[in-house]
Order: sequence, then structure tokens, then C-alpha cells
Amino acid sequence: MSMKTVLLYFITAFIVTRLYCQPKPPGNDSSAFLNSKSYALVAGGSKGIGFAVAEALARRGYNLILIARHADSLNEATIKLESLYQVHVELLSYDLSLNESATEIAGWCNERNIPLKMLCNVAGFGGARDYLSLPLDTLRYMINLNIGSAMSLTLTLLPLLEKNAPSYILNVGSMAGFAPIPVKNLYSATKSAVVFFSYSLRYQLKEKNISVSVLCPGPVFTKPETKKDTKEKLGWIGMQMAVSPEKVGEIAVRETLNRKLVIVPGALPKFMAFLVRALPRRLVVAIYNKAGKK
Repeated sequence: MSMKTVLLYFITAFIVTRLYCQPKPPGNDSSAFLNSKSYALVAGGSKGIGFAVAEALARRGYNLILIARHADSLNEATIKLESLYQVHVELLSYDLSLNESATEIAGWCNERNIPLKMLCNVAGFGGARDYLSLPLDTLRYMINLNIGSAMSLTLTLLPLLEKNAPSYILNVGSMAGFAPIPVKNLYSATKSAVVFFSYSLRYQLKEKNISVSVLCPGPVFTKPETKKDTKEKLGWIGMQMAVSPEKVGEIAVRETLNRKLVIVPGALPKFMAFLVRALPRRLVVAIYNKAGKK
């Protein structure tokens, strides 16, 4: 299949989804029954998609536990959320790439008998540089943060989630997890692991009444370099696929509460996600490889 044919698919998909796929209004989900005593823990909740997820939860009356490395960004997020919504926000400053962090966070929650209804594993690391252009320590950090933290927090907080069932787990993957991407080799590999982990975990926890969802967004411009990299490598299609962090957060929470397994925000990204998974993997990798060399 030629590049022109693939581009024609993209353009057709964009037109069709713009015409027929309308977004649902905010808050139209099964969360209406929740009371203000419910807590959600958002790992990586101080900015970007994590903050957007936290804000969507606050709108629904969830009290919040926000976790991130930097106290300054956590404080800013807390002030904004508590001033806009009638919720209580707890802050925990941890480096989630460290082995001991998940155990200490779970210990903190258990000591206070937190009524935890939702765990959101949002923390992650990626960028324009990846395997072959990053030092070994940074690559290990990416693995530990992108998949290690989600695995560890899920396991250590599982007793609380089970105690407060029905409950929810939201893991943040990426459309990059649907196929290998040479220019983002390790990042796409870690996000693929998050997707596979979420699929299997959903069935493992089904009898415990804990629903598992995985968010797989396309481009989300949380920082200027992300926008620049997307424009250079994916061009017009990439820019049209972009969804704001606020919209991603709202859709992620709404669909998680509706017990959807795979969440891809945006009409065009949904089609692209389908196309990436439907086309032969070797072809998709070749296309990604050519785009990455721009």
C-alpha cells in the first residue's frame, strides 16, 4: 500500500468522523450517585493530562490524592482545584519511578482508611529523544515510570479498591502502544505493555467488581515541544488528531466510569487507532519509520 493510499484513508476518515461523530456532553455518566466522601488517587496529577483527569473527577465530587515529584506544581494544582470545586485534596510528593514509592503510598492510604474508589495511573515519561539517543539511566527511568509505577500502585492499592468496590482503575497508555514506532522505540514498547497489562487486568479483577480502563490518546499538546515534534513528524494529520488535555481528561473519566476498556479521545484518533490495528503491522512500522525520519 502506497503512502498516497494511506493518506487518502486518513483524509476520508477525518471527513466522515467530523460529520457523524459528535462528542457526548460532560458529566453524562454513571457517576451521579457518588458522594463527596469518595476518593480518587491520581499518580502524576499535578499537570497535563493528570491534572485534567483530576479536574474531571473534582467536578464529580471526588476528593483527591495527587502524587507527583515536585511540591510546587502539586501546591498550584491543589489551590486551583479546592478553589473551584467543593473537594478536599491531599498531596504526596514521590518519585514514582522508585521501587519503594508504591509501598509507602499504599501504607499512607491504609493508615487513614481512605475510601478509594478510583486509581488513575497517569504518570509517564517520553519525548522527541528515545532509544539510541538517551543514556541508559534515562531509559530505565522511562520503563520504571511508564509501566513499573502502574503495576506497583495497582498491586499495593488493590485491597483498598476491593474494599470500596465497585471501583475503577484508569491506566494511561497511548496510541503509540498500538504498534511499534522506530523513532519512539522504548516509549511505544512501554505503552504497549500498559495496554496489554490493562486488558489482562480487567479480566483478573472482574469478579472483584473493579473495572479497568486504558486511555490511549493521540497527540496531546501538554508542552510546546510536543506540538513541534508532532507537526514535524506527522504534519497536517497529526495536528488534526490533537486533542486538548482538558477534553482528554473529561472523556477519560466519563468513559472509565462507564466501564469502557479502551478509551481513545477524538473522532479522527479513534479511526486512526482502528486503522493502525487493522493494517499489517509491518506496513504500519514502515510508515512510522518514514514519518520519523522527517
